[in-house]
Amino acid sequence: APAVFTEAEFYQRNFDPREYLKEFYSMSTSREGASAFTMQNLRILHKMFSLDGLRGDVLIDVGCGPTIYQLLSACEHFQEIIALDYTDQNRRELEKWLKNEAGAFDWEPVVKYVCELEGDREKWAEKQEKLRKKVKQVLKCDVTKANPTGPVSLPPADCIVSTLCLEGACKDLATFRSALRNISTLLKPGGHLVMVTALGDTYYTFSKQTFSCLCLQKHEVEEAVVAAGFEVRLSEEQPYTVSDDRMDLRGVLGLVARRCPSAPA
Repeated sequence: APAVFTEAEFYQRNFDPREYLKEFYSMSTSREGASAFTMQNLRILHKMFSLDGLRGDVLIDVGCGPTIYQLLSACEHFQEIIALDYTDQNRRELEKWLKNEAGAFDWEPVVKYVCELEGDREKWAEKQEKLRKKVKQVLKCDVTKANPTGPVSLPPADCIVSTLCLEGACKDLATFRSALRNISTLLKPGGHLVMVTALGDTYYTFSKQTFSCLCLQKHEVEEAVVAAGFEVRLSEEQPYTVSDDRMDLRGVLGLVARRCPSAPA
């Protein structure tokens, strides 16, 4: 792991979205680990977004990076999606796909896999179009700020999804707990938080760049979520057993929590 935790500015300077997508999301058979990790996360997301009550008007994706995989199950249940990320080049890369520009990343194999989970592999082109229509805004955010989207204020959402974000943005447990409180303000009371969190991971690496990861255990994530004013509805740890030189990941946590109606606004 890097000697000093790689915070926001390091991402802005060094994170290459194209290389990241190629390394982790190309679903090529040559990298067992790459597609195993992605497929595991897609299955967890499919399960979580199938829960009762996970539907509504507005979904906010906190720390979307340059990826769309985390929205493929979600887009069936919400009318409008707002994607947030700190890093300018990630938002630009995402917008390239949303606008169907030449040279955008090819998500087809990933979309097909999710359609297969939903029972109709042939619906993949339709799903892509649905998602492109539903993402209405792509905005800058900083989860370490009390208003993560400042100076913009968003209407409170019915659901927040955050995948593999906070553990990369928060250098210690106190910062992680505070970031959860910050993002909870984006949510209506009674709204849902859907998280995919890396467990036991201290770094990830691609294209000769190494990025820090806050090493978390399941109970620490659950306790932080409760302290931020949520009740946990589902919390499931999937061990990660692939030997993978790109990260020291031990498992992935899928968690769904509901913001307590009495939570302070």
